[in-house]
Amino acid sequence: MFKHAQLESVKAWIGDPAHGALPLHARIQRALRQLILDGALDVGKPLPASRALARSLGVSRDTVESAYSQLHAEGFIERRVGSGSFVSERAQASSRRGTARRPGPQRESVRLSQRGAAILQGGGVRDFVAPRPFAPGVPETRSFPLRTWERLERQVLKDYGTQALRHSPPQGVEPLRRAIADYVNLERGARATPERVLVLTSSQQALALCATVLLDAGDRIFIEDPVYHGARKAFDAAGLACVPVPLDDQGMQVARLHDAASPARAVFLTPSHQFPTGATLALDRRLAVIEWARQNQAWIIEDDYDSEFHYAGKPTACVQGLDPYDRTIYIGTFTKSLFPGLRIGYVVLPPQLVAPMTVARTLLDGHSASIPQLTLARFIEGGHFGAYVRAMRGVYADRLDVLAGLVRAHLADFVEPRVPAGGMQMPCVLTRDISERAVIDAAARAGIDLLGLTALHASTRHRAGFLMGFAAYTPAEQETAVERLARVLRELERW
Repeated sequence: MFKHAQLESVKAWIGDPAHGALPLHARIQRALRQLILDGALDVGKPLPASRALARSLGVSRDTVESAYSQLHAEGFIERRVGSGSFVSERAQASSRRGTARRPGPQRESVRLSQRGAAILQGGGVRDFVAPRPFAPGVPETRSFPLRTWERLERQVLKDYGTQALRHSPPQGVEPLRRAIADYVNLERGARATPERVLVLTSSQQALALCATVLLDAGDRIFIEDPVYHGARKAFDAAGLACVPVPLDDQGMQVARLHDAASPARAVFLTPSHQFPTGATLALDRRLAVIEWARQNQAWIIEDDYDSEFHYAGKPTACVQGLDPYDRTIYIGTFTKSLFPGLRIGYVVLPPQLVAPMTVARTLLDGHSASIPQLTLARFIEGGHFGAYVRAMRGVYADRLDVLAGLVRAHLADFVEPRVPAGGMQMPCVLTRDISERAVIDAAARAGIDLLGLTALHASTRHRAGFLMGFAAYTPAEQETAVERLARVLRELERW
């Protein structure tokens, strides 16, 4: 029979709420297995008869028999007819046997690869799972035409049947690639064909692919300063040397690429609405960066993450559509224009990169789900996407105006808004000597999500402040949150 301490250990394991999802026989089996692995039950040690253990634990004999049978199948115990059950000699290989267990969880230091350490240190990219005002980059989802989407999804299932449940091609289903090519050619002035489109799960996946497929660790890449944090972290994780290039009101100062002391293999741009400033890259600079890429046989990585939402005139044609030399990788996403849970992004690639990027994609996640791809293709082809974007463009423009007015009315003593011509967030710079970090932390405690500007800059020559997303929040929600933020700032100033 067990010692009292061993029996109590089994009872404690069974009663632990953390194991409550397991069937009773599995909890008993794993409790006994743990005693064996920890050396509390030595090799050759007899286990109690199933009837006796069942009585001690207050369970049925069949439950204990099931636990013993699983332990026997895994090799932890031997069952001898007429003699009972004994700890198997096979269990003595465990490195933990004979060592006392320390109370509480044990965390051993782990040796990561250089890339793994860089990813961990970078902290990844935080998504606002349950966004609060003013989380940036979050679209309005409450107005999405769910009934239309559901109808199209039912059509897909009816037309494709079980074929829609299979793996899709790693490059993406042809109807969606065709719809994307037609859309970016018409709306963004791109030079795309279905054969050049690669469907991915997100623009972040596209950035990671570019960083690892096109560049080697140690290669230089020009980036905007400030820059989208997801891009910077993807490049840092790949071991690239990021070279910041300053901005002005016309976007990246492209002339500095030609003047750089050392060449770079690529440049990263957000030319439609620079993140986070909202500046639009001027046409002459677009042409200049294309010429720089041609001369240096370098790549242009163009992230067109929210070009659909331009509020002052027509958006400028994308760089990719102006590039006759096929040096531009164009990245787009539907998580901003539709809804984050869709998880569909894409790249329009130079022909020579389609095969290597598609093969590399198979090592990440293989393919995107077929049903959402096919549904999205019909959503675009049926004109629903264009209609929805036009409607939301008006909604977002109004919300930007509301936010700018509220900031001027309630926060003028603390911040200066920099109203962009498009996008889904508005930068604000602090005009008082208040810690940016303190503002963000205090706002979070008050139920407000802000993204600080300092972490987006590579240089120290910038003004502190934060981004305020406005797309997902109604005027009433914005007003309540701005008034709350004003109270937060007044409290901080008093301190």
